[in-house]
Amino acid sequence: MRFALDRREAAQGNVDAIAVGLPGRAEKEDAFPRALAREDQAYGKLLSASWDHREIRGKRKEITTFHRPDGKGRLLLVGLGPRTGVDAETVRNAAAEAVRALKGRGARTLGFKLAAFVSEQCPPEAAVRAIVDGASLGSYEFLRYKSAHEGVVEETTVFLGDEFAREEAPLRKAMEQEEALDETVLWTRDVANVPADTATPEWLAEQARELGKELGLKVTVFDEKKLAEMQCGGILGVGGGSSHPPRLIVLEYAGGARSGKTVAVVGKGITFDSGGLSIKPAAGMSLMKFDKSGAVAVLGIVRAAATLKVPPRVIGVMACAENLPGPSAYRPGDVVRTHSGKTIEVLNTDAEGRVVLSDALGYVVERYRPDEVIDLATLTGACVVALGPDIAGLFANDEALAQGIVEASRATGESVWRLPLTDTHREMVKSEVGDVRNSTELREAGALTAAAFLETFVGKTAWAHLDIAGPAWTEPSTARFVASYLNRGATAFGVRLVTRYLQGAAR
Repeated sequence: MRFALDRREAAQGNVDAIAVGLPGRAEKEDAFPRALAREDQAYGKLLSASWDHREIRGKRKEITTFHRPDGKGRLLLVGLGPRTGVDAETVRNAAAEAVRALKGRGARTLGFKLAAFVSEQCPPEAAVRAIVDGASLGSYEFLRYKSAHEGVVEETTVFLGDEFAREEAPLRKAMEQEEALDETVLWTRDVANVPADTATPEWLAEQARELGKELGLKVTVFDEKKLAEMQCGGILGVGGGSSHPPRLIVLEYAGGARSGKTVAVVGKGITFDSGGLSIKPAAGMSLMKFDKSGAVAVLGIVRAAATLKVPPRVIGVMACAENLPGPSAYRPGDVVRTHSGKTIEVLNTDAEGRVVLSDALGYVVERYRPDEVIDLATLTGACVVALGPDIAGLFANDEALAQGIVEASRATGESVWRLPLTDTHREMVKSEVGDVRNSTELREAGALTAAAFLETFVGKTAWAHLDIAGPAWTEPSTARFVASYLNRGATAFGVRLVTRYLQGAAR
């Protein structure tokens, strides 16, 4: 989708449709909103007539379409809900709903009246960014395997009008930045949605190499022979049952500042997770092609960091393997030695994500000595049970890092909730046979013990863990409960969140 900024009033624009936000109508509110006067005039007083008959109320997800009497376009009144609650996330959802309402209905161009989406909680720049987010992300479709698809909006224009025409320069810069970031999010969704018959560890390594060539990044791929030399027994154990050998993939972005901090982003990349010998139930196993979402998010984060030239140096590490039962598969009861020298007692081969991350975390801390490490992983169903399908669990051993991620979450709408990490959880993952065990005999605190396991491999480095098992993809059963700009399938959760953190990480 292409985006443009126009200084004119929306009613003067030459677009197929115009979207105008309408805050919720008070119970006894009778006066027609003055802000809609120009649009009402252009549409033959149809808006005020509908208002008088109380046919429009401004409720969230309420969309009312009006056609101009002269046949030169249509207007979408998009409900924003209570006026006091109109923030950037409200606008993001509204923009997505407007775009989706026009799918297959012959509208190629869409305009947004900026003034109708600005509020006390959502100033002009935030509103422009939110409109770009919602329109771009809400229009996404995974088309790799489709032979036909319906027509969608191809170009979106934000009309500044008299209120904001003087702010054109900073608003244009905000639009361009958000457009570039969202283009990376859509690219990341495409990679994450590719099924395991194509998206093998080797295939992900090739995507990284191509990205490196495109953006001038250093890319290093460690194959199974090199991983054996490096004593990466965790990733080798998990990938041992598959005919597609594991890969540890490292991407390096030099940073946009002459001297700044180094931030490592590490992702779990299980290209398909059958559970291994601790095999999963058949129901829902088709979704396990998304178990690579953490590593693919890392690929997107590095792409965004290089495109937007964020200040810190960024090291992206993708721990990629396919977890299948097979003659060489690792077994419950095995003990594997990781790159750091620490050993893992394997009690459940379906707790494999933390096992591959042990090597990735140990390697990046030893090799690059980063100032901060952020890992992203579809790690535990327990986190989904605790927080639902739209919130990631946040664990951290550093307050400044945790607070920075929370602030980025507020700005992007990618929700996180900080969860505790205590000595009790650290004790629970200690092993009597090795250093740590990858599972416990208790059902409780599964997300917390998984985080405690990962912490073992970062030492004293400032570290944050994002358990994205809930928001990494959207299922049909949860689609109506999550944000309107999240498509079914892979969401690329974490790309906007961590990129926004990196943009301010030099502070």
